[in-house]
Amino acid sequence: MARVLFTMASSEDLGLPTRLVPIARALKGQGHQVAMINSARGPSTFIAEVGLDQVSLPEIKGVRPSFDMQAGARAFDVEHLVGLLYSDTPYLRALTNAYRNAFRAFRPDVVIDSFAPFSCLAARIENIPLVQITQGNFLADSPGFLWWIGDRPPGLPSAIDAVNAVAAEHGLGPVRRAADILDGDRIFVIGSPDTDPVNRGSSATHVGSLSAGHIDARLPEWLDGLGQGRKLIWVYTGNPRYGGATVATPFDSEVILQSALCALGGGDVDVVLTTGYQAVPEGVTFPSNIYFADFVSGPAMAARCDLMVHHGGHGSMITGLVAGKPAVIIPTNSERESNARRLALLGACEVVQPIDSTATNKRVETAVLSSAVERVLADCSYTRAAQELGGRLVKLGGVTEIVKATEQILSASA
Repeated sequence: MARVLFTMASSEDLGLPTRLVPIARALKGQGHQVAMINSARGPSTFIAEVGLDQVSLPEIKGVRPSFDMQAGARAFDVEHLVGLLYSDTPYLRALTNAYRNAFRAFRPDVVIDSFAPFSCLAARIENIPLVQITQGNFLADSPGFLWWIGDRPPGLPSAIDAVNAVAAEHGLGPVRRAADILDGDRIFVIGSPDTDPVNRGSSATHVGSLSAGHIDARLPEWLDGLGQGRKLIWVYTGNPRYGGATVATPFDSEVILQSALCALGGGDVDVVLTTGYQAVPEGVTFPSNIYFADFVSGPAMAARCDLMVHHGGHGSMITGLVAGKPAVIIPTNSERESNARRLALLGACEVVQPIDSTATNKRVETAVLSSAVERVLADCSYTRAAQELGGRLVKLGGVTEIVKATEQILSASA
C-alpha cells in the first residue's frame, strides 16, 4: 500500500489538523501508511490522541524573519498573507529544504496539504503528487478575506520574487502569484457554494464537511446534567494567547474568553467553554454556570448545545452548521471575519465585532454580546438557516470523495 504524508501550517490551534485527521484515518483504514507533520503542541497532542503517526520537520537553521502580526491579522487575501510570512528568500529556501528532507525520510507517494506553502513547493521539486485541502477564501483567485471592501489595494507585500527565485534554483518555472504554489493536482474546498463561493471555472471541488469526530462521541459525564430546563451555550475560544502567557497578539482569542465570562457568567444559561488544548490566562476564574474543558469532541458538543459562540474559524463554522446550530461570532482576524460575514449573510449567525483590533485593547461591549446571544436564541430563523445550510453540506462528497481521488492519483502514479 501507499505512503501518505499530511502537512499543514504549524500554529497553536486545531483548525487545520481537524480537517485533515478524518482523511488520514480513512486512508489508514484502507491500509495505507499515514503520517502528519505539525510541531505545534496543541495540534501534536490532538494528532497523537487520535492515534496517528507524526513526522518531525528538520530544524531550520538561522532566525525566522519577523512577522508583522498587526498587518497579518488584517491581511486582504491569501496572497497578502503569504507575502507577509514568506518574503525572505533565505528563510523560504531553508523551509522548503526542511520539507524536502522530511519527504526523503518518509518517502511519501502523495502529499495532502492544508496551507503549508513550502511543503507544496517541496512536493513540486520532488515530483510528488499533491492534494490541497482548503477553504474558499484561501484560493489564490478568491475575492479574499476582505471581499466586502472592494478592489484589492495596490502595493501589498508579496513573496512572488522569493518563491520564483527558490523555484528556479530547482528548475521549476515561475508562478504568477506566490499563493499559486498551494495549488495541487486536486483541490478540495471544505464547505459548499453557499459558505465558500469560488470563481466560475475554478478546478476546486466542494466536499462539504470534514469532521474529526462523531456526533455521537462521548462527552464528559459532568455535561449530562447541563442544559436541563435552560439553554446550553458552547463557547469555543480557540487559542487565547498565541504568543504565550505574557505576550498578547492581534490573533488572540482572549477577547472571546473575557467577553463570554462577562456577558454569560451568572445568567440563566449553562455554558461550556473550551480552548482546543490551550491554557487559559493566569488568574481567570469561572462563574458557577460556566464549565471549562480544554477539549471536547466538536461534533458531539455542537449537537448537544443550543448555540455556539466562537472566533469565526472555518472549522468551527462548518461544525456548527452540520449540527444545525446557529452562532454568535466574535472574529479575531480578517479571515475569520470573512467567514463570519458570509454566515451572517446566509442568516445563520450574528457577528459581534471587537471594538479595537490592536493586541492589547481588543474588547467587546458586554451588552452588545448579551443582546446578540438573546436574539439568536429567541429567533428560530437562525436555527432554520443553520439546519438548511448543514443539510446541503452533508450531501456533498466529504472524506469519501477525497479518499477516492487520492487513490486514483496513487494508481495513476504507480
